[in-house]
Amino acid sequence: MNIEDKKEEIIEEFSFFEDWDERFQYVIDLGKELPIIEDQYKTEDNIISGCQSKVWLHATLNSGKVEFTADSDAIITKGIIAILIRVFSNQKPADILEANLDFIDQIGLKSHLSPTRANGLVSMIKQIKMYALAFESAQNN
Repeated sequence: MNIEDKKEEIIEEFSFFEDWDERFQYVIDLGKELPIIEDQYKTEDNIISGCQSKVWLHATLNSGKVEFTADSDAIITKGIIAILIRVFSNQKPADILEANLDFIDQIGLKSHLSPTRANGLVSMIKQIKMYALAFESAQNN
């Protein structure tokens, strides 16, 4: 499934919920389903700066596609990174770099986050794109 298909799937899932209490519960549930990151990747090097809570993000390149693992010490934040990983994991670096992130606004996520969580969301996206850029550069050298 490509990035566009995954984005559409998430938009559709969020449309089933009546209000933001239900949507936040869904975000929390997604965080609970996030595969556990190995302890060896829960290091200072993998912490995303700019997030109020701790968020660890690790990426590897496998067969030309980026695989992400992540965790957070805050349940909502863990759900947010779970959504991003769902969209961007197992995608080519170039596709990640070119991806439009309009789905975040379409599901209303950013507008329903506190300013510090919204900044954290931007930091998560930035780090995902930085990994993709690093892998893209390595592939082209």
